[in-house]
Amino acid sequence: MERGLYCARVLRQMVRAFIADRTVLPINPYGDWKTSMLSDQDLGNALMLHLQELGDSFTSSAIVDWLARPEVKAEYGISKTISESTARRWLLALGYRYRLEARGQYVDGHERKDVVWYRQKIYIPGIQELLQRTMEYDLNGAEVHPRPREFYTSRQVVIWYHDESIFYAHDRRRKRWFHKDASPKPYQKGEGASLMVADFVSAEFGWLRSPDQKSSARCIFRPGANRDGYFTNIEIRNQATEAAELVKKHYPRFDHVFVYDNATTHRKRADDALSARHMPKLPSESLAKNWLVERSVIHPATGRPERLPNNKIRKERIRMADTKNPVTGEPQSLYFPDDHPTKPGLFKGMSQILVERGWDAAPLARGVKRAECPSFKCADVTDPSATCCVRRILFNQPDFTNVPSLLETDMEPYGIRILFLPKFHCELNPIEQCWGYAKRVYRLNPASSREEVLEENTLKALEAVPLVSIRRFFNRAHRFVDAYSQGLNGQQSAWACKKYRGHRCIPEWILEDLEKAGLKK
Repeated sequence: MERGLYCARVLRQMVRAFIADRTVLPINPYGDWKTSMLSDQDLGNALMLHLQELGDSFTSSAIVDWLARPEVKAEYGISKTISESTARRWLLALGYRYRLEARGQYVDGHERKDVVWYRQKIYIPGIQELLQRTMEYDLNGAEVHPRPREFYTSRQVVIWYHDESIFYAHDRRRKRWFHKDASPKPYQKGEGASLMVADFVSAEFGWLRSPDQKSSARCIFRPGANRDGYFTNIEIRNQATEAAELVKKHYPRFDHVFVYDNATTHRKRADDALSARHMPKLPSESLAKNWLVERSVIHPATGRPERLPNNKIRKERIRMADTKNPVTGEPQSLYFPDDHPTKPGLFKGMSQILVERGWDAAPLARGVKRAECPSFKCADVTDPSATCCVRRILFNQPDFTNVPSLLETDMEPYGIRILFLPKFHCELNPIEQCWGYAKRVYRLNPASSREEVLEENTLKALEAVPLVSIRRFFNRAHRFVDAYSQGLNGQQSAWACKKYRGHRCIPEWILEDLEKAGLKK
């Protein structure tokens, strides 16, 4: 304390006196010994509850105003309120921090019940089966041998991951080395011109292109109402067709799999495809009110939707496609025949469709079983035998469940399998890290608002992603697959993949490590 020998002697006497008698406290020359009001547990709990009621938009003055209320003063014996600086210290003690809102990939629907079911039951088994027939690479990008028996007894599989990313003209590094005498410059307004890039990447070949580097499936798109428009399912399918023709021509000795994000643009079905989502329970009353599905009118010359004078897409109403009765195997129409005596051409309704499939008509009658659970949020959306509502029963029918997307239909003649990633799982798509690598390189370029410079810098940045890094990105994504297959959730998988970043799979003792780290529930 640098206070001298006298202070040391006084402290020694006070300590000895306190050891001899714990009721003897030293005299405080600055006043009475006081503790913070926040040490009152009841007051702290009440304050936490009050802050939760205020939501996210409150300041330290909210605590000052709350303590100034007469009823609060009377309940907790408070004679005077506190200052805002003290209120800020209280917020720190309660665990609050004044900072930017945290962003994370394991929020929202990452651990939603239906998403977890799709991840564990559909995607993980599918991708693990394919990985038995793919080549693995170590940290230096070299091939790893030996592989599982399936790799040598069947055709090798090449997995191509697809995604889109947007590069902006004004996207530059915010932090870099400046000279102390450098003059400040104003930020450019807005993000500037944008350029969308859609491409495929694999661990074997990197970006999808021919061996001579002259042909590529890469799609360069300038999104915007007054530019190239918007990247729709039509562009997705056209690009997939180009990619399929390219891989079949230049890499015919492999079996190819295209992996897409689980987005509605990618999973779009035919306009008249089976869907129980908006069907009425009972038959239509008349032809004027007949239940039909809407579809966009496609211009025969351009192949794109026609637009009305007000720029809206022209629509037309058509019947939903026929199906097969899963019980009898015979064709089943969702509409009464045109020669029906009372309901010619009318939609049958969900109840009648199920009756024709062998379901008892009594529970499906009007007023007995409801058409749909509130907002179609049934108790267990993953139970294929759920009978909580008529829509859920029909929704779980095999022909309604296994309707292929247009993308899958287009790739079937090429023998290319389509696999869709689980929703909210960007960590399972290695191309996401390829975009991040390319954008880090892109931000080093000098600032420019010209679109031709934007495209040139973007393409150079994409070419700067080395194949070794791409293979490491694939290893990381497949470590997540292995972690999820062992029953880990998103937070646990992220911790495990970071801890064992040099491994191609998660070790068997990961549960013990999670328990030691306090992450096992």
